[in-house]
Amino acid sequence: MIRWLRRCSVLCLLGLVMPVQAATVTVAVAANFKSTLEQAAKGFTNDTGIQVQISSGATGALYTQILHGAPYDLFLAADNERPALLVEKGLAEADTLNDYAVGLLAFWVPGERPDETTLRQWQGRLAIANPRIAPYGAAAEQVGEHLDILDRLRGNIVRGNNILQTFQYVQSGNVPAGLVALAQLRQAGVPDSEYWLVPPQWHDSLRQQAVVLTRSAHPAEARALLDYLMAQDELLSQAGYAIPDDHQSL
Repeated sequence: MIRWLRRCSVLCLLGLVMPVQAATVTVAVAANFKSTLEQAAKGFTNDTGIQVQISSGATGALYTQILHGAPYDLFLAADNERPALLVEKGLAEADTLNDYAVGLLAFWVPGERPDETTLRQWQGRLAIANPRIAPYGAAAEQVGEHLDILDRLRGNIVRGNNILQTFQYVQSGNVPAGLVALAQLRQAGVPDSEYWLVPPQWHDSLRQQAVVLTRSAHPAEARALLDYLMAQDELLSQAGYAIPDDHQSL
């Protein structure tokens, strides 16, 4: 029923913004979600004529840009902390705060068949995102704490600025293994045998929240894009995300 209501809401919002053909919605998106947003944006633009301009990076870095006045319309974070902080600071619209996806973390060892034992006994270099600014990095660090392997790996942990750079470290062969987003592996066509899905209960939920910014020059279009995105359950699932069960219509 919620999915049906959301689709109806999307249709109504699209009807409202369709006349503004020249509008461009500028989105600050977490690095892990960039490729999925690009796919959704194509359908949105085809349906509405509204263009979508995408800027991606670590959630913490994007948050800092917004605090300093970056002219984004919509913020798609990789956590549920910073969008809420923007609402508290009066920089985002409270009624647009929504979970749009739930991220999943995977242990990737190219050319091998990793499992839980492989991760527990890992001795080599391991790539993770910077836990101070990237939610996937914080989750990876929590996994290390859960398995009590951080002390053993001290000096062998390679931190990327964001989850995309972390993925690239492993993809390039510079680091033999990493804790990366399942979505990145799906997007790159990595065989299922080369990674092991980390149990979600080993780390804080990677609830990814979105919010429309109060300084948006195109708030109606930004709301329409967000609602459109949140109606794309099949796309999100295929891309490697869990679907939030508490979606609410904007």
